[in-house]
Amino acid sequence: MTARTAPTERQKRLGYELRRMRTSAAVSAEFAAGLLGVDRGAISAMESGTRAISAERLRTLACNCAVTDERQIAGLAALAAPSRGWWDRYRGQLPQGFLDIAELEAHSSRMRGAFPVHMPGLLQTSDHALAVFRMVIPALPEHEVALRLAFRAERQQVLDGDEAGEFVAIVHESALRMQFGGRAVLRAQLEHLLERSHQENVTLLVLPFDAGGFPGAGQTVLYAEGPTTPLDTVQVDNSHGPDFLYAEAQLLKYRAHFDLLEELALSPEGSRGFIHAIAREL
Repeated sequence: MTARTAPTERQKRLGYELRRMRTSAAVSAEFAAGLLGVDRGAISAMESGTRAISAERLRTLACNCAVTDERQIAGLAALAAPSRGWWDRYRGQLPQGFLDIAELEAHSSRMRGAFPVHMPGLLQTSDHALAVFRMVIPALPEHEVALRLAFRAERQQVLDGDEAGEFVAIVHESALRMQFGGRAVLRAQLEHLLERSHQENVTLLVLPFDAGGFPGAGQTVLYAEGPTTPLDTVQVDNSHGPDFLYAEAQLLKYRAHFDLLEELALSPEGSRGFIHAIAREL
């Protein structure tokens, strides 16, 4: 089987879970290699995400690592299945992190996002997104800006359709007042947020200045739920690109993080009224 030179984040995640499953059961790499009929190097490659594992071999390994939760096994098998989507058309044109985020969103059953400065990417208008992309340093050439706009528009489709998952967006007041593109662009962006907030699977919560301090201030974070809680993923934005976290302690921390943010935020109805008030000021 041909080795991958650049595994996706989803493939790396599967490798992480394979290693965690094996080491938690105190199963050696040598034993796993003999069990699956491969050499030890193949086990290392599987656990780094550079080599695929079939669902049959995954189930064999899970059985011998005393994993009995069928939902967990099915979730791991889903990670092992080939995952190709619309984002693959952008491979080689946009940074890998962009594609990894889109793939994560596509496979999530429910997402919670915290946005202290920027509007949620999944809820941005094209004019607002254009203004954001034109603030990148060094400046992006126009064809790169166009690529990012097209990619963002396709990402947003994850919120539409009969099988769209739930999206809870917690947006700080500072993001609602940031005039990327000017007053008219912001007004249209706020109106778009209000329209989207009435969508059945979208919950928009505002965190006003009056709420005071909050955890993770200044950090855009997405909590994406997988088929089981241990397969959830946290994605954190950074200037160098996205970071993906999924250690048990990290998942526990960010679940508490979002629970508190939801407690501090206004209700959906109060949030809509708050956004209406800001829009009237413009």
